[in-house]
Amino acid sequence: MSEITTTTNASTINIPSQVKITSTKGYTVSKSGADTLSFGNENPHKIPKFDDKYKEREWILEHMAGVFRVFGRRGFTEGSAGHISVRDPVDPTTFWINPLGIHFSLLKASDMVRVDEDGNLVGGNTVAPINAAGFAIHSALHKARPDINAACHTHSKFGKAYSTFGKPLEMINQDVCIIFNQQAVYSDFGGVAIECEEGEAIAKAAGEKSRCVILQNHGLLTAGSTVDEAGYLFTLLETSCECQLLADAASNGNPSLKKFIIPDPEAAYTASVEGDADKLYLDFQNDLNYEIAMDDSFMTFSKSKSSSK
Repeated sequence: MSEITTTTNASTINIPSQVKITSTKGYTVSKSGADTLSFGNENPHKIPKFDDKYKEREWILEHMAGVFRVFGRRGFTEGSAGHISVRDPVDPTTFWINPLGIHFSLLKASDMVRVDEDGNLVGGNTVAPINAAGFAIHSALHKARPDINAACHTHSKFGKAYSTFGKPLEMINQDVCIIFNQQAVYSDFGGVAIECEEGEAIAKAAGEKSRCVILQNHGLLTAGSTVDEAGYLFTLLETSCECQLLADAASNGNPSLKKFIIPDPEAAYTASVEGDADKLYLDFQNDLNYEIAMDDSFMTFSKSKSSSK
């Protein structure tokens, strides 16, 4: 059997007492992970482990296509702009990216293109072109950040609007606290990112740990250890930009509507409870399973195996 399910407590991380995060109310984070939020029974959606890298590749590509379906349903499309990349588990020096010119809502796992560090199309749908800007950004990011296996970038509406301010989001609600100390701003817009130097500059702005980048005058970029994590962070970042714009507009010039910013200890506490990779993976499964229920045509490999039985 190629797929191995994680054990009950595998995603729970015990935090040493000397680095425990405590809120001003005295709430202390002693454990972190999705299992800490699953009450009564264990977490229903654990990140699977594989002993067959080719089976893992198929699983990753289906989830990658699922993220595109979610993005399409949420209206994150803008012409031919937007791309998701996933590091290949068989050959980690290569990555998968979507072909140019196919709507997010039509993409399937079998549509994806595998590309190497030099931009050669080496696997998958090699008859299709890819987005030049997508290659420049994602290749630089995968080279700079070995901890990143997936990255998402689209020209979503509220992300574009908020990016014009060139500043990080404020901690104005519980959900945005998930990205506390995890966001960066790339403030040196250099035009369409078809040049390798622009991609490298964006990767440098992300630094060593940021998973969310606001690209000034451009849009949003998120990254994660799984494409599910990166996808959920993108939907979270987009709605957080919308909430920030709404709050700013409501409070502008109205002294009776003062914004209250969540203090750092509470934001750090929330991020520690909610911001782990396995928790963000869990969060995305709600949207993914909805897409599967509505139209599972993107699950190319699973459907092929089912039809052959």
